[in-house]
Amino acid sequence: MALSPLNRRRWRNFRANRRAYWSLMIFAVLFGLSLFAEFLANDKPLLVRYRGELYAPIFRFYPETAFGGDFQTEAIYRDAEVQCLIVAGGMEDCLDDPEGIMSAIHEGAYSDGLEGFRQGWILWPPIPYSYDTINDIGTTAPSTPDARHWLGTDDTARDVLARVIYGFRLSVGFALVVTLTTSLIGIAAGAVQGYFGGLTDLIFQRVIEIWGATPSLYVIIIVAAIWQMDFWLLVILMTLFGWTALVGVVRAEFLRARNFEYVRAARALGVTDRVIMFRHVLPNAMVATLTMLPFIITGTIGSLAALDFLGFGMPSSAPSLGELTLQAKRNLQAPWLAFTAFFTFAIMLSLLVFIFEGVRDAFDPRKTFR
Repeated sequence: MALSPLNRRRWRNFRANRRAYWSLMIFAVLFGLSLFAEFLANDKPLLVRYRGELYAPIFRFYPETAFGGDFQTEAIYRDAEVQCLIVAGGMEDCLDDPEGIMSAIHEGAYSDGLEGFRQGWILWPPIPYSYDTINDIGTTAPSTPDARHWLGTDDTARDVLARVIYGFRLSVGFALVVTLTTSLIGIAAGAVQGYFGGLTDLIFQRVIEIWGATPSLYVIIIVAAIWQMDFWLLVILMTLFGWTALVGVVRAEFLRARNFEYVRAARALGVTDRVIMFRHVLPNAMVATLTMLPFIITGTIGSLAALDFLGFGMPSSAPSLGELTLQAKRNLQAPWLAFTAFFTFAIMLSLLVFIFEGVRDAFDPRKTFR
C-alpha cells in the first residue's frame, strides 16, 4: 500500500535522524532474533535423523521409545543414552555404555556395523540450553563465562545468555502490550474530557485524582498474595494504573483545539463529534502524545524489572531480567551477572528512547531534517 504524501514526509524525516534510524535497525534485528528464541537457545534439537527418517523435536513430542529407549516420556535429548541411541540407530549397547559407543562411532570403529542409513545425527541450536535448563557444570554455581556458557550461569546453573534472550523478548513484548492498551484508554479518556469539557471534564478529573492516589504497589502485593502472577495478570494490573499517564496531555491538546476555526466549521457542516475528535483534532495531539511514549514504554520495562526484583512479578522460573538483577545482588562474587543485567537494560532502553525521539520529531510539522 502506497504511503500518503504526509506519511512519506514523516518517513523521510525519521530516516534523516540517523540516530533514530540506526537504533530502529539494531532494535529490529535484536527483537526479531528474540522472537525466534526457541531456534536460538533450546535444550531440544532443531532436527534429528534416526534410521533414515527426520524428526523435529522443537515442534513435536517424541517419546524415548521412538528412538529405541525404554520410557514413554519425552526423550531428554541432552542425555548421553538418548544421543547414543539416535546416532547409533538404536543399538542396545547404548543403554549400558553410551560414552564408549559414542567415542567408538566418532573414531569410526562402528562405521561398518551401522549399515549406513542407520547412523543418525542431531542438529542443535547455536545455544543448546533453554532458559530453564539446569546444566551439569561440574563446579559451583554461578559459574564463570566459558566456551559452553558465553555469559556464565546463574546460581541455579541456568545459562545466562539463554535467559537474556528470552527475557529480552518477554520485557519488550510486555512493554509493547501495556503501552498499547494504556495508550488506547488514555487517549480516548483524554479526548472525551478535553473535547466536551464542562461537567464531563470535571467528573473525569475527580475520578483520575482519586484513582491516581491509589497505591498501586500495595494493590499488586495484595493481588500477588491471592493469585499466582502471570503475564496477562500483570498486563491488566499495569494497565489499570498506567492509563492515566496520557490523559492530561491529550486533554490539554483537545481543550486547546476544540475552539479552532476548522473545528467550528466542521460542526457547522454537521460533522459528528466522533469524526471531529479522532480525524481532525487527534492528529494535532499526536506530537504531545508521542513525546510521552518513550517514558511509558521504558517505565513499563523498569516497573516489570522492579516487580521481579521484589518478588511480586513473574514467577521465578520465568526468564526475567529483574530476577537476573536480583541474582547479581545476591552473588557479588559473580560480577558477570551484574554486568550482563546492566548492559542489557542500558542497550534496550537507550535504543527505545532514540527510536521514539525520532518518531516524535517525524510527526512534528515544525521540524525538518536534511
